[in-house]
Amino acid sequence: MSIYDIVVKDNKDNYVSLNEYKGKVLLIVNTATRCGLSNQFNDLEETYSKYRDKGFEILAFPCNQFLNQEPLTDFEISDTCKLIFNTSFKIFKKIDVNGINEDSLFTFLKKEAKGLLGNDIKWNFTKFLISRNGKVIKRFPPITSPKKIQKYIDELI
Repeated sequence: MSIYDIVVKDNKDNYVSLNEYKGKVLLIVNTATRCGLSNQFNDLEETYSKYRDKGFEILAFPCNQFLNQEPLTDFEISDTCKLIFNTSFKIFKKIDVNGINEDSLFTFLKKEAKGLLGNDIKWNFTKFLISRNGKVIKRFPPITSPKKIQKYIDELI
């Protein structure tokens, strides 16, 4: 199985095959608008703006598993990200990243990144960098600023 075999849902409940992102460098992140780290939305957008024309995408997956810091609906999350944080990267449907209802994407990411910061997602804004051929290159802890990830993106672009 590869990351391109996984199907997720966008914030309008439409199915999206990750095969659509084949050949692109990806940064996949679990997000929460009410998290103390939500200022990272600004850094994510800055990173996206810098690299999007070079075959780079950010895929954001809201999650409410950490102290209920994402209580909004999918529609409200999308609006908040656009209006408050001025984001233009793709925001998907709210999901679970751990536990019995864990989304298959995060099951895959954690398995592929095993040994890179443990297994379970510990908090909002955990990030996974994916190469153009779908390989998980690096897992970054929540406190890692997207700006610090740019040097790794440079190597893959």
